Amino acid sequence: MAVKGVYILLVELPKDSEINTLRRKFNLPKGFYLYVGSAMNNLETRIARHLSPNKKRHWHIDYLLDVSRIMAVFRAQTGSRMECELAGRLDDLKSIRGFGCSDCRCRSHLFYGTDTDSLRRYAEDAFNAIGLEPNVKLI
Repeated sequence: MAVKGVYILLVELPKDSEINTLRRKFNLPKGFYLYVGSAMNNLETRIARHLSPNKKRHWHIDYLLDVSRIMAVFRAQTGSRMECELAGRLDDLKSIRGFGCSDCRCRSHLFYGTDTDSLRRYAEDAFNAIGLEPNVKLI
């Protein structure tokens, strides 16, 4: 049976980049990012897709991952749609307006920081704040 859930990717962008998706352009400074997502069909398949270098670009994150690398994956199993609630717990961070949230009312699902230790704490705290215990995998 496929596992449903939510996840956060910790991503390193090695240089300032212009990310051009089908409908939007995002100018992102070099640094570290947390991206919040969900998988209501198969969590492991979705994460494996993000980790794969060979995929058709569909979501905003696909375009970012073309020029960055995933450093860690935080994930938790849940049958509830908690992606927006999880993203809301990261609002203290600088957000990239409109990134990854074209299908909801959130300001963003991508958040910026300059050091990995604080972003890792933010990610874990966000899961704990919504009552989920994240499984963390360093890449």
